[in-house]
Order: sequence, then structure tokens, then C-alpha cells
Amino acid sequence: MVREIVIYGDPVLREKCSRVESFSDDIKDLVNDMLETMVSAEGIGLAAPQIGVPIQLAVIDVSHDPECISYLRIDGEDVHLKDIMPLVFVNPEIEYGEKKDVMSEGCLSFPEIRGDVIRPYDLKVTLDIMDSKRVTLETDGLLARAIQHETDHLNGILFTDRMQATAKLALRGKIKRMQKEYGSS
Repeated sequence: MVREIVIYGDPVLREKCSRVESFSDDIKDLVNDMLETMVSAEGIGLAAPQIGVPIQLAVIDVSHDPECISYLRIDGEDVHLKDIMPLVFVNPEIEYGEKKDVMSEGCLSFPEIRGDVIRPYDLKVTLDIMDSKRVTLETDGLLARAIQHETDHLNGILFTDRMQATAKLALRGKIKRMQKEYGSS
């Protein structure tokens, strides 16, 4: 079932989300809804708070661009991107790489708004993958950026918080118009 995406201004987007303790049937149903919602909205990632559920759960699918990463390892073993997509994960703990990269980002909770965000280019993240044990995933490129973006959502941080002050200032009017159009406060 496609769910309604929460738009900027809703307080759930600023919540620090609760840990997920198990992949219950309710969580599995929620994951299916999130994947459907993400695909319907033409996104590459979606965090549970973006559909109003403040838990540490996110989905990502960057399989449309297999060249978006240069490496991917799970527990030290090389894996193919297609073998883990869509990535469904909970309770992530990130270690950031040193190299930084700037890229234009968007967010399903900010329709029609994009902006440059500086983030670490690569990362190591420990997380629970759906129906699996806790694993350590290492990657770079778009997948690393998407994991950081969705993990930020789980901590009440928005991509606009990561923008430079001048970029935020330039988007202020557009964000206010977006809030009026989408009915958020």
C-alpha cells in the first residue's frame, strides 16, 4: 500500500526514532508499504518517519545505477549491489570516511527542492538487514550518501540542515511556498 509522505513542517521529521527490536509481521508489512511508496514517489530511499512512523527503519534502492559505487563489502566480503537491493535496514551505526564529497540532494519530504550537501564519500555502517543478523557494510558513492541521508532522518536531521547557510537562505522562499502548497505548518 502506498502511504502518504510526510512533508517538511511535520514534527515527526525532527524526532529521534526508537530502535527496532525485531522484524515482526507488522514491520514486514510496513517495509512493503515503504518500498511501494518509495517506488511510487520515484525516490531512491525512504525512512519510516517520512511516512509518520518514528522508528529506526529505512529502505534504499540504487540498483538503477550499478556504477554509483566503486566497492561494496558486507562483513569484509565483496558483494554485488544487485544482491542487496533493495536494502532494508534498521538501527544503523555509522563510521564516516575521511574524504568528503559534494552532491545535489533531494528529499521526498521536500518536494521539488534540491541543494548541494557535503558528506563523507565513504562509510562503514553496522546495521540489521531485514531477516538477517547484524552486519557491517562498507561502501562509497551514492549508496554511502543515501545511507547517510536516511540515517539522518532516523535522528531527526534533515538534508537542509547539512547545507551551507547561503544555500539554505536561497531556498527559504521556495520552502515556504512548498509548505503552503502541501499544507504543512
